[in-house]
Amino acid sequence: MEVTYYGHSCFGITLAGKSILFDPFITPNPLAAAIDISTIRPDYILLSHAHEDHVADVIPIATASGAKVLGIYEVVTYFEKKGITNIHPMNIGGKAILDFGTVKMVNAVHSSSFADGSNGGAAAGFLIKSEGRTIYYAGDTAVHHDMKMLGKYYKVDMAFLPIGDNFTMGVDDALIASKFIKCDKIVGMHYDTFGYIKINHKEAVARFENEEKELHLLTIGQTTDL
Repeated sequence: MEVTYYGHSCFGITLAGKSILFDPFITPNPLAAAIDISTIRPDYILLSHAHEDHVADVIPIATASGAKVLGIYEVVTYFEKKGITNIHPMNIGGKAILDFGTVKMVNAVHSSSFADGSNGGAAAGFLIKSEGRTIYYAGDTAVHHDMKMLGKYYKVDMAFLPIGDNFTMGVDDALIASKFIKCDKIVGMHYDTFGYIKINHKEAVARFENEEKELHLLTIGQTTDL
C-alpha cells in the first residue's frame, strides 16, 4: 500500500486504485511548508474529528478535487454548510460500503469542536478493509479498551497511531494499543508539530523494536510502500 505523509496526522493512502486522505492539516503547519496542496487530489477525505489541526485544509482540497468527505455527522454537515456537498455522514459503529472497500467508524477517546466553537460531535477512528487488508486509523485518542475488540474480531495489518503524548497517547500507551489491536506494523502520527508533542525518534523506535514491533516515522513529503 502506498502511503504519503503530509505532516502531523495527515496521510494519503492508495487502495484499490483510489486515493484516500486523512485529516488534512498542511498549510498552517510550518513543518509542511514544502507541500503544495494544489497537487493533492484525493477521491476521499476521512476526518477523525473537528479540531483545526485535522480539518484546516478540508475546504480547499475538497473543492479542488471533488473528493467525498466522510466523518461523523456533525463534522461533515458543518462542511456542507460551508459549501462542500459531496459528503458521507457516519457515526460510531457504522460502516460505509465504498468502491475501494469498507470504512467502519470506531471509537476514539478525545474531545472534538471546531475553532469557531461549533459542535464537532464525537471523536472517532476508522477501520478500513480493502484488497484483503485491514488498516486502522486511530485519530486522536487515548489508549482504551475498545481497541481490544479490534484485536479480537479483526486482523489489523497496519495501524496509524498517535504517539506525541500530552493531547493524545504517547509512545508507551501506543505500544500498549498495538498489543490491544494485535498489530505489529505501526505508523506514528501526531508528534513533533508543536512543542508539547515533540518526541525522541530513536527512543520511540527502540521501544517498539524491543517488543518486536515496527514503528515507522515517515519524513514529511515522503511516499513509501507499506
